[in-house]
Amino acid sequence: MYNENKCHTGRMNRGCGPRGGRFGGHHHGKFAHHAHEMFGKGFRRVPANIEENDSEFIIHLFAPALTKEHLKVITKDDVLTITYAPHEETDSSQKFSRREYSNGAFERSFALNGKVLADNISAKYADGILKVTLPKNPETNVPAKDIAVN
Repeated sequence: MYNENKCHTGRMNRGCGPRGGRFGGHHHGKFAHHAHEMFGKGFRRVPANIEENDSEFIIHLFAPALTKEHLKVITKDDVLTITYAPHEETDSSQKFSRREYSNGAFERSFALNGKVLADNISAKYADGILKVTLPKNPETNVPAKDIAVN
């Protein structure tokens, strides 16, 4: 699992701490150890933007030049996991004098915190962007309410 120990101030990750706010909180404990193991074995970090509107969250994962068939998007235990595992090429005829990017394996995980309808999640990969649409669960996504201070 991916683990980033930073405080986020965007709409999706308000505040700091073990849950990281409304959606997509930090992973601690066994997940943090697992993340260290994976990144030490050639996993790469891919950037993601999370958009929110009235009815859904949309994850835009920037990962150009991938083979769509090697992408895997799953939900389990209220965590969305996006994995890319390309077939290893043992005989590469390309010789690079400089290499700044690769299309290697990666994994990103996002805590759903009961905020989405997991059965209605959809994903589409086009133009180097994986777009995962997560419909909001109306029972758990209650709008903020102003409380008068007397």
